Amino acid sequence: MRNFKVTLDLSDCFKKVSKYELREFDSPFLTIFIQANDPDEVCYELIERLVKKILKKDSSIDARILCKEVKKLVRFDRIESL
Repeated sequence: MRNFKVTLDLSDCFKKVSKYELREFDSPFLTIFIQANDPDEVCYELIERLVKKILKKDSSIDARILCKEVKKLVRFDRIESL
């Protein structure tokens, strides 16, 4: 597995995500370090991590709709292999 540095942009959905007070995703523009096999896996893992944290806090219908929106609105600005 390789290490990656990811610059993530949550600005389009940050207002809705911030109400869940997620520690790892506490800013609209983030830099995250993650281990994965390839850049596609990095994208998948980060989106899944965000969705699981939202659903762990609240599993209502509104939270599930937000998760669908998040999957479409999250942008990966840069993925660098370290």
